[in-house]
Amino acid sequence: MKIYTKKSPNPIGPYSQAIQTKNLLMISGQIPIDSISNKIPKKMYDQTFLVLKNIYEIIKKTNFKLKNIVKTTIFTTNLNKIKTINFAYETFFKKKISIFPARSCVEVSKLPKNVQIEIEAIAYKK
Repeated sequence: MKIYTKKSPNPIGPYSQAIQTKNLLMISGQIPIDSISNKIPKKMYDQTFLVLKNIYEIIKKTNFKLKNIVKTTIFTTNLNKIKTINFAYETFFKKKISIFPARSCVEVSKLPKNVQIEIEAIAYKK
């Protein structure tokens, strides 16, 4: 089943925000676009936090919860900013879940709309 919410940015290509198949939710890579203002924050911390908020809005549209996220993949154009990414990531998740998801983080040369970060997520529930 295709998942869509106006509280996260519209896809900028031929893909769905997320796809749910029974107990699995695959969330496409989200970039830091504010769904209301359509603006992109300049700072890495703000971009990271906004991406996670966008992922959260997609999850809220389903019967999943943040604690159901089992894996995230982070793509960044500057791995030297990993401390900032980690701080935003921890700040976002720490108050909402008790166990952090498994995670990969890789540096890429470029991301859509010249953002600094993109995150995709996989959620699973019994």
